[in-house]
Amino acid sequence: MLALLRERDMTAGELAGQFDRSWPTMSGHFAVLRDADLISADRTGTTITYHLNLSVLEEAMAALLDTFRIGPGDER
Repeated sequence: MLALLRERDMTAGELAGQFDRSWPTMSGHFAVLRDADLISADRTGTTITYHLNLSVLEEAMAALLDTFRIGPGDER
């Protein structure tokens, strides 16, 4: 889902259509990603559009890179 949202904002239906999972399962995944603040949602009527929260994702990636000491000037 995160890779799809990196390309563009998508509605819940558009995202769900990309996976072979039941609606309750997809809804649970949306909730986990919202709770982790990786995505945000806007509701217009009955349509929910999801957006990738890049700042949180960037912070998580920076922490991961730091944990494994990966970065400019690091030897492999």
